[in-house]
Amino acid sequence: MYHPPRLTLRTVLAILALVGGLLLLSLYLAFQGRFFLLGPQITLEPTHPGRHNQPVVVLRGTAHNITRLWLNNRPIYTDREGNFEEALVLENGYTIATLTAEDRYGRHTDIAREFVYIPSTLVFK
Repeated sequence: MYHPPRLTLRTVLAILALVGGLLLLSLYLAFQGRFFLLGPQITLEPTHPGRHNQPVVVLRGTAHNITRLWLNNRPIYTDREGNFEEALVLENGYTIATLTAEDRYGRHTDIAREFVYIPSTLVFK
């Protein structure tokens, strides 16, 4: 007659430790995987759209999950919290500012803002 092996306390604890370890590993991988799933993120504070009488506009915002950040293909830098502040000199007329971020996996995201600079000394006849 067959008698199944009896579960000992040591066997039950080993099984619980294994299941707990796998659960912790799964939670850790999910927690760290959020950066991969979210990708690079840029948040730009609102700027006054439309016409500007001043030649300089300051772009402020935050960037997360990035390794590099550019404003019109020029590298800019963030502080430890991901905040950035960069002055943009507007050309006469129409200007597009493009922020581009890249994460450690090579993925990119872009944000573009349009500005129109009309000097206050310009007189139309």
